[in-house]
Amino acid sequence: MSVAPERAQPLTTRPSSDPICIKCRGAEGEFYRNEQGYEYWRECECVKQRRVARLIQSSNITEEFKNKSFGNFEKDDLHQEVIKAHDLAFEYTKKFKEIRKDRQNSICLLGQPGCGKTHLLMAVSNNLIQRGVEVIYFPWVEGWTEISEDFKMMPERVRRLQHAQVLFLDDVYKGREEPTKTQREQFFAIVNYRYMEKLPMLISSERTISEMCQFDEAVGSRINEMCRDYKAIINRNMELNLRLK
Repeated sequence: MSVAPERAQPLTTRPSSDPICIKCRGAEGEFYRNEQGYEYWRECECVKQRRVARLIQSSNITEEFKNKSFGNFEKDDLHQEVIKAHDLAFEYTKKFKEIRKDRQNSICLLGQPGCGKTHLLMAVSNNLIQRGVEVIYFPWVEGWTEISEDFKMMPERVRRLQHAQVLFLDDVYKGREEPTKTQREQFFAIVNYRYMEKLPMLISSERTISEMCQFDEAVGSRINEMCRDYKAIINRNMELNLRLK
């Protein structure tokens, strides 16, 4: 006696506060039957849209940065080093799914301030979020200031940075001539965990890898290894600072 295949069930629940989708009328999808007669559940596009909205909300990405993309990054009349950084970030985005579980699954754009490093990595971040990948944004100065205001919350905040699917560290080692003892210890904890678990990082910094190693060789060398295939260095040149044009 043949046994009828078990009926698949939807895996998501629509929050009661969300408007009802016109297409699925709140069902979040519908059942389909394949050529073998088995039924399967196919999510409605509204489920993906809500998932992306939640990822954006939890990312800490500002309203201004949510609009950064490769399409609105002006490449006209830019220095070749900046164009190379753009192409590298674009290539990283295309290859992300393939390299995600590799040791060399991260990218860093280093060097000259004001040349578009944050814009490019924000474009990567926004692209990944639209594909359902969690990205947490951590601006170095503001992030550590927030942590220092409530040390009781430090373990929880550091844990979140350790476990994020993708972590965007912006302006690493910015500000002080040298990082504080707390920054050294916690930054190593973050980078080392992600290194061991092969969790991707997007890193922008005015510092080179060599300069990072002067602060903490263990951190600098791990970043270098993880970003080995996707590392761009824009040499210091004030003419490349787009904010001065």
